[in-house]
Amino acid sequence: MPIHPQLRNITARKLIRALEQDGFVHTRSRGSHHVYRHTDGRRVIVAYHRLGDTFAPGTLNTILKGTLWTDEDLQRLGLIPFSDRL
Repeated sequence: MPIHPQLRNITARKLIRALEQDGFVHTRSRGSHHVYRHTDGRRVIVAYHRLGDTFAPGTLNTILKGTLWTDEDLQRLGLIPFSDRL
């Protein structure tokens, strides 16, 4: 899935808020690597130093693949507008 243009500049704060809204829980950290787990077994590692940091395209793509979010999920979580990608 190519990265939606509005996700290219997403901050760590906004991504973490969406993860937690979807049921992911912060389980542990080591340095800048923060591990979030979902009750269904999904695991995502989010690497950031400050909550205002943005992600490189490859890093963001890996994070999104780990979440298994569809375009509908991204819209529900408020990461992309409802008018795009349907």
